Amino acid sequence: MTTSAAAPLDFLSVDHVLSDEERDIRDTVRAFVRDRVLPGIGDWFDQGRLPRELVGELGRLGVLGMHLEGYGCAGTSATAYGLACLELEAGDSGLRSLVSVQGSLAMFAIHRWGSEEQKHQWLPRMAAGEAIGCFGLTEPDSGSDPGSMRTYARRDGDDWILSGRKMWITNGSTADVAVVWARTEEGVRGFLVPKGTKGFSAHDIHKKLSLRASTTSELVLDEVRLPSSATLPGATSLRGPLSCLNEARFGIVWGAAGAARACLAAAVDYGTTRTQFGKPIGGFQIQQQKLARMALEVNRATLLALHLGRLKDAGRLRPEQVSMGKLGNVDAALDVARTARQVLGANGITLEYPVMRHMANLESVVTYEGTADVHALVIGSALTGIDAFR
Repeated sequence: MTTSAAAPLDFLSVDHVLSDEERDIRDTVRAFVRDRVLPGIGDWFDQGRLPRELVGELGRLGVLGMHLEGYGCAGTSATAYGLACLELEAGDSGLRSLVSVQGSLAMFAIHRWGSEEQKHQWLPRMAAGEAIGCFGLTEPDSGSDPGSMRTYARRDGDDWILSGRKMWITNGSTADVAVVWARTEEGVRGFLVPKGTKGFSAHDIHKKLSLRASTTSELVLDEVRLPSSATLPGATSLRGPLSCLNEARFGIVWGAAGAARACLAAAVDYGTTRTQFGKPIGGFQIQQQKLARMALEVNRATLLALHLGRLKDAGRLRPEQVSMGKLGNVDAALDVARTARQVLGANGITLEYPVMRHMANLESVVTYEGTADVHALVIGSALTGIDAFR
């Protein structure tokens, strides 16, 4: 008995609960990824680069800071932004990381905590892709515990003197402005450090086996003198950078579902075209079980992301719910990628197919913006009322 094939990429018909505007945005970003990114991403990953011109194209597409209001930003819903992240990461995690760091970290920090002068100076150019931003929080000895950061800023008359190092910074060496967080006598403060400022340098991290189509750098701040106007006036504690991280994690919830979907699509296509023992391998029970489990995880991850998007649009999303989404969806995406790699056999390890590339990228995604262990502890604390961090 044969049956007509279901839609593996939208098995539960999520498309039907999206608004027309959300579908239009999703389809526009999907077409951009299909036409502009997928033809070259294998080579870019292999070469360890992402073309700079893509930033301007993403700006014209309208996805940079798209969920922010005013200052040249599109002002879309959180759900629409999430759908864009899903489609971008279906292309590559490095592409979605660029957009997340630009919009949800650097631009959000300025939009939420900056002065009007700072907003007008930077946000329109960043939304258009004319200026790139990065976000300096993580340090060589301070990852999951940002409160232990060593980067320090002290007052010197009307100026600030900033010293320290930041590590694993996406967009670092290409950024026109870095949002750098530092300890001060007044609490944790944010500073806008323009490229070319004396004492400020960025050095790329090489020999990466993950997120290769993404610029990752170390930032060095050696007695960098900044005017008082460089501080983000609204942020005086860890609440500042942590609010930005929560924005970025929301995009990862969606992006991971996109990476998983791309792996599932490759496995379904391969399973229905690769013939062994006289029939497509997708006709064997053991392969169908793998495909079914992958489809379950992809569709479940998409539903979870959509639910969190609706909560965010209603102003009801809590940080611990974002942690659950990030933990669940990235873990699920890793399982899907590893299973898809097995379905593709030896072909699964080549860049002619997207699976191994996504699998490698997700090994970074599961760690950045809060490791899986940290998010598990956030959820555990919410369940028990007991903080396990201290």
